[in-house]
Amino acid sequence: MWHGRFTKDPSARLRAYGESVSFDRRLALHDIEGSKAHAAALRKAGLLSLREVSAIKRGLDAIAKEIRAGRFVWREELEDVHMNIEAALTKKIGAAGAKLHTARSRNDQVATDLRLWMRDETAALIASVRRLQKSLVGLATRAGDAIMPGYTHLQRAQPVPAAHHLLAYVEMLDRDAGRLADAARRANVLPLGSGALAGSTIVLDRALVARQLGFDSVSQNSMDAVSDRDFACEFLSACAIAGMHLSRLCEDTILWASTEFGFLRLSDEHTTGSSLMPQKKNPDIAELARGKSGRLYGNLVSLLTTLKGLPLSYNRDLQEDKEPVFDSADTLGSSLEILAEMFGAARWETKRMAVAADDALLVATDWADYLVRKGLPFREAHKVVGKLVGQSVKRGVSLRELTLKDLQAACGLFKADAMKCLDARRSLQARTAEGAPSPRRVADRLALWRKRLAAAKS
Repeated sequence: MWHGRFTKDPSARLRAYGESVSFDRRLALHDIEGSKAHAAALRKAGLLSLREVSAIKRGLDAIAKEIRAGRFVWREELEDVHMNIEAALTKKIGAAGAKLHTARSRNDQVATDLRLWMRDETAALIASVRRLQKSLVGLATRAGDAIMPGYTHLQRAQPVPAAHHLLAYVEMLDRDAGRLADAARRANVLPLGSGALAGSTIVLDRALVARQLGFDSVSQNSMDAVSDRDFACEFLSACAIAGMHLSRLCEDTILWASTEFGFLRLSDEHTTGSSLMPQKKNPDIAELARGKSGRLYGNLVSLLTTLKGLPLSYNRDLQEDKEPVFDSADTLGSSLEILAEMFGAARWETKRMAVAADDALLVATDWADYLVRKGLPFREAHKVVGKLVGQSVKRGVSLRELTLKDLQAACGLFKADAMKCLDARRSLQARTAEGAPSPRRVADRLALWRKRLAAAKS
């Protein structure tokens, strides 16, 4: 690449330290597509003949075929994916291959390749998100009208349909798909043509290249174009947030599958045992997915840290962008797929859930609402019910075991119908506001998600 300026070859240690082909070969097919579009622009500018362009395309197609078949020989001494492909092309077709790098630099080339790769990878991740959503909607559907305690502070709070709880994660995942799509949209800008940092005196039709590669627009500042990795940071951020959502889902799953809760049964195919204790059935998939969120966070912080001190424009530090991006795509993608499979085989323990949801304390707030409808200010109603709860705890009885006399001693607004408030299903039926967990609202939302996901690509 630079033998004209240097009189000695790089040391073996430098080559090993500086090579990136061991990981950036993953961009190979996108690099080839970018090279084809660049060749077309060189042809339009009169710098390549039609015969040369045809030879370049045939050569690149042959290299792509070798790469797909695993027959391509990657050479560390050529540093990266770009030079490996260029060297192989020149060997195949001769001088025309050496002309291909006219008016471009590896700086704008790799920025283009990474954007192309990320665009495709984002589409694949969104499809995986949709598959997990479908799996959760299926599990929510299998819950039927089962109710369970909802929690705050990991303490039983109010009853909710199990389907409503799962649909919370379906909503989260939908935002994740939106963030990934937003990142891909902002990444869909062509940097090729920016050269090393200041373009080239050989002016090419960048709009032509953009159209051939499916970019929405071309970059407007060559220095920004070669050094910008905002799109990669956005992608890593979207992956990290999605990983956080998966971690929360897995934490709920681990709790639900425990003996203490006993709300969810995971299949044998998606659990593991113990090398020592024969009775164990461990939710390892959920634990691994929860743990992998740390990798997703770390990849984002890694790239942000790499970028924070870089002056314009290109610096070799930017070679460190690809491994975090690749790893996050792999980590998130594999987590989404295995969790979709796991939840597809999971089963509810509805009897255990019903017993837990039958705790009258879960609907104590309904007594406060009852008093509010009678005209008592909420803060006073809250205090009255709090005293009744304290009284039941002190006496070691359920709220349902308190008498109407007990209630009226606390507040004269209580009537005999107040005891009906302590029925969990009746409580849920009254929660009809948009987004609330009444059976009808939940059924409608489930139907909507089934319809949306049926139309989604996956």
